[in-house]
Amino acid sequence: MNLTRNTQLFAAVLVFLGMAAVIAYVLGFQYIGGYIPCKLCLAQRQPYYYAFPVSLIALLSAWRGWSPVLTRTALIVTGLLLLWTCGLGIYHSGVEWGWWQGPTDCGAAANGISKDVNDLLGDLTAKHPPSCNEAAGRFLGLSFAGWNVIASLVLALIAFRGALKR
Repeated sequence: MNLTRNTQLFAAVLVFLGMAAVIAYVLGFQYIGGYIPCKLCLAQRQPYYYAFPVSLIALLSAWRGWSPVLTRTALIVTGLLLLWTCGLGIYHSGVEWGWWQGPTDCGAAANGISKDVNDLLGDLTAKHPPSCNEAAGRFLGLSFAGWNVIASLVLALIAFRGALKR
């Protein structure tokens, strides 16, 4: 196994596991912690979902010794998808800080709202839809969107380094 293949494999593994950790984290906060995601929160997840199979191709290609061009291309595409979610995170963070206006239709997703007529009124009074311009919480001064910017940027840099390192 040569050094380039090792670098690509290491990058592909790190990126794949890092993305899995990010999605597990947000899904845990949603389903265990009870945080209802807003429209922009859900939009930030989409590039991760698209990047998973692409990063899996990079991982398998590097591990099995397939074409380095395939591995590099998959890592670059994964990195670009991660930059997409990074940009969405920057936009969402700016909306939360009041630096610019967010979408006018931003509100709660239908997740968690009962479809039973008897429970609907109780759900509507107990569950408050999140707004895109209010952070659900902050840790070390950053909201979930802010932490997504950091995580996705770091993962994108790892993907690009793995793809471009000779």
